[in-house]
Amino acid sequence: MRDDIKINDRALALQDQIIEKLEKVFDTDVELDVYNLGLIYEINLDETGLCKIVMTFTDTACDCAESLPIEIVAGLKQIKGIEDVKVEVTWSPAWKITRISRYGRIALGLPPR
Repeated sequence: MRDDIKINDRALALQDQIIEKLEKVFDTDVELDVYNLGLIYEINLDETGLCKIVMTFTDTACDCAESLPIEIVAGLKQIKGIEDVKVEVTWSPAWKITRISRYGRIALGLPPR
């Protein structure tokens, strides 16, 4: 799991499956998945199986602001142990290009750091 994502112990136990699903949800404006783009800030899974995702977008005019949360919910609900998913969008802190992972930077043709 990325160091810049807050994650609780329950979600940490499912981290490989969660990452796999998040890497399949693409921001079509940037052509990179939400995980490597750094849009995910927080992942919490409670004892009832509710997974709460706190995320942002690259800017307030993002064309996929409606579709990405729906895709995240659909993907994460496929994981055993996750019964429901709630996506909360935040603008604070604002997304910065430094949140893109090394893999993401290479995929976008940016210096890896």
